[in-house]
Amino acid sequence: MASAMAQGWQQHAGGPGAGPMTSDAAPATRGGRRRRTGPAEGPRRARRGAGRGTRRRRWPWWAELPVMVVVGLLVALTIKTCLFQVFTIPSGSMENTLRIGDRVAVNKLSPLFGWEPAPGEPVVFKDPGDWLPAQPVSTTNPVAGAVGGVLSFVGLVPPKDDNYLVKRVIATGGQTVQCSGTTLTVDGAPVSEPYLYPGDDSCAGLDFGPVTVPAGHVWVEGDHRSDSADSRYHQREPGGGAVPVSNVVGPVAAVAWPLSHLDWFGWSGH
Repeated sequence: MASAMAQGWQQHAGGPGAGPMTSDAAPATRGGRRRRTGPAEGPRRARRGAGRGTRRRRWPWWAELPVMVVVGLLVALTIKTCLFQVFTIPSGSMENTLRIGDRVAVNKLSPLFGWEPAPGEPVVFKDPGDWLPAQPVSTTNPVAGAVGGVLSFVGLVPPKDDNYLVKRVIATGGQTVQCSGTTLTVDGAPVSEPYLYPGDDSCAGLDFGPVTVPAGHVWVEGDHRSDSADSRYHQREPGGGAVPVSNVVGPVAAVAWPLSHLDWFGWSGH
């Protein structure tokens, strides 16, 4: 009997009579509790390690920079094509509303929604034919010229090689405009012009008319009436001084630069 008890004690205590431990046996932990281990723990650790090893690495700055530049240029081109385009005011013909060197933002989205030029709106339009003198040939080096051309194409700087003007619409197709003495009339009604340059009157010494504006055209004049070679000065040319609506880029929405002269004219230029 004593021998049997000794054998049982040896088996219970893991002595020579005890069988080998299997993988199901759990090691003891603090407090006598046992932490379960099993075949699933190994794969979990492997997955965590694999996740750390396959984390996406950031590109170096020299690789990201060209991508950022390309994306920026595409965004600028989209804005120029569909939203706004910037132009520089080259002369004082629209003072004091627009001054020499002002950069104005032209709303190109309005025409897509049916906007048409209306009396009182300042607009930018492409030269309908010899209103501006020939542009000087650029003397910049080829690299600077190429960079400037790209920036101009995407709309980040004003266009250099195309001739654009900015004037205020006075009358539209089918309307009759006339100026006599100091009074401007459209369809016989006097036009109030609070935007005129100080000291100027509506005619500024140049009487004309009556002139009926052809359909699909607009009659334009500068706010600085005595310093503006506008529709009044081109009456002997095709269109009788009027500008085709197809040449109009859009209404001047705002003065975007300089900061000291920021101004907002509204989406349609009013």
